[in-house]
Amino acid sequence: MNLKLSLVALALTTALFGCNSNNDNKNETTVADTKTTEQVEAQPVAENTMTAEEASQALNQLFTDNFQAGLKLNPIQATAIGIPGYNDQLPNFLSPEYRKLSHDFTVEWLDKIKQIDRNLLTGQDRLSYDIFIYQSEQSLEGEQFPGELIPINQSSNIANFFAQLGSGQSLQPFKTVEDYDNWLKRADGGAAIMEQVIINMNQGIEQNVVQPKALMQKVLPQLEAHVVEDPTKSIFYKPIENMPEDFSAEDKKRLTDAYTQAIVTKLVPSYKKLHDFIKNDYMQHARESFGLSEHPNGKEWYNFQLKTFTTTELTADEIHQFGLDEVARIRGEMEDVMKQVGFEGNLADWFEYVQTNPEFYYDNEEELLQGYRDLQEKVNKLLPSMFDIQPKSDYEVRAVEAFRAESAAGASYMSGTPDGSRPGIFYVNTFNLKGQPKFGMETLSIHEAAPGHHFQISLQQEVEGLPMFRRFGGLSVFSEGWALYAESIGKEMGMFTDPMQYYGRLSDEMLRAMRLVVDTGLHAKGWSRQKAIDYMMENSSMADTDVVSEVERYIAWPGQAVSYKVGQREISNLRADAEKRLGDKFDIKDFHTQILIDGALPMPVLRTKIDEWVKSKI
Repeated sequence: MNLKLSLVALALTTALFGCNSNNDNKNETTVADTKTTEQVEAQPVAENTMTAEEASQALNQLFTDNFQAGLKLNPIQATAIGIPGYNDQLPNFLSPEYRKLSHDFTVEWLDKIKQIDRNLLTGQDRLSYDIFIYQSEQSLEGEQFPGELIPINQSSNIANFFAQLGSGQSLQPFKTVEDYDNWLKRADGGAAIMEQVIINMNQGIEQNVVQPKALMQKVLPQLEAHVVEDPTKSIFYKPIENMPEDFSAEDKKRLTDAYTQAIVTKLVPSYKKLHDFIKNDYMQHARESFGLSEHPNGKEWYNFQLKTFTTTELTADEIHQFGLDEVARIRGEMEDVMKQVGFEGNLADWFEYVQTNPEFYYDNEEELLQGYRDLQEKVNKLLPSMFDIQPKSDYEVRAVEAFRAESAAGASYMSGTPDGSRPGIFYVNTFNLKGQPKFGMETLSIHEAAPGHHFQISLQQEVEGLPMFRRFGGLSVFSEGWALYAESIGKEMGMFTDPMQYYGRLSDEMLRAMRLVVDTGLHAKGWSRQKAIDYMMENSSMADTDVVSEVERYIAWPGQAVSYKVGQREISNLRADAEKRLGDKFDIKDFHTQILIDGALPMPVLRTKIDEWVKSKI
């Protein structure tokens, strides 16, 4: 496990992607006796002196020790999953010293696990062994690409995440006096990281590894929002406004003074310095191009991104063609919906119609949010028809915070704690209500909440038999693939009875299909930002602001956007194959349990696991 990458991923994706086995779990599900990929071979040992039972015990002790040791370098993960004792810590994970610690940590634990004979392991143990090695070796491979030199953009922004933490409405707890004191200590770490951002970006200028100018222009207002003259207007003052009533008068005064002082002397100056650096210095060197391939060694960097996010060997050309084919198919289904509702005109006319008809949009934020809360109740009643398992934890529907709404995605999910003490959060972006059509609500709720991200991630965290790195880790191709697959079973669940809601389902699937084309177009085929925007406008009824936000997200986060359709295709193909082979013996609830019960898996492992499950049922 590469801790730098783990922490950055957790922080900059707002905890959407973050991940003790015991022998009792081995009979819970059929697990393939396979390698993670064809590239992961059994690791040699000098001489086997362990029994199978001893090897299993040693492996699971290693996982426990590794996870506990890792929290010292990754305290944000501890906060995210509710482990006390780390909420005052925030290492400078962008510094050379930290990157060296992370590298050494990965090498140390990779060496330790290779001392255990893989041939002695079975079931979940062998699966966990292979995944651990796969992820560790992938992290080491990724160190050749200098992501730390471009540490901030409008989408993945440590400054934004830090503000979320300090707002009192996110991962950081603000319930006790100790919690409040913890944040004051963590604030020092945040200020140090923003100073390191400037150092790294200056090094990026020297090495010609810089962000596109179009992205950095969007960063400036995000930072400027935190440069306030009145400390009580800062988002970091919110915990003081919401201070528990049972705090003593002495503590209230002390904390109020301390938070005011921190805002005035540390936080506002940090945001202002970073803002001014980007505006006055960095923008002069930011590039006009957009693709990752424009960087030194950029083609190889993008190929690594594709391999990381899909866990496959698919090439950019293959993914691009897959996208073109899917766009054409979905356009055909959209035309069928047009005929069903009696619309006369072509698809371009239809896109304009749904964009401009006021009946498809809410007039205010609260009505939109309440609509999603109503859907929460509706979907929860339908889940038992397709699932034997459900998470214990619940989720809340909230608006995206104003300071980041303009550049944020239309929706996102932040996981809660396994014990339910902090629920998951389904964030809805209300910045532009035209970007949240009523006809898209059912599919968006399914994707972000249940049975999508909230459902899958919560179940994964609740499986106590899995090693901690699997319970609290994640793979984009699995998580996003599952969420998109969840949308595809909406009709079977009893959703999408309204043709317009089904159009919303197609509209969201079109977005994911266009991502295959646009992401590879930008980063492998030399597309411009405008060409990507034009392509998406031609093939969807998305609001202009949403299209721009999406395209700029793909520029900022190369490869991630292709994981949705790649993962969905794999899960859908696995289901189709299982239905064909099992016939009347196929049970959709059992199939879904098999997909979900072992947490996020690389696609080759999932494929072999389901094949073994099918064989066991024949």
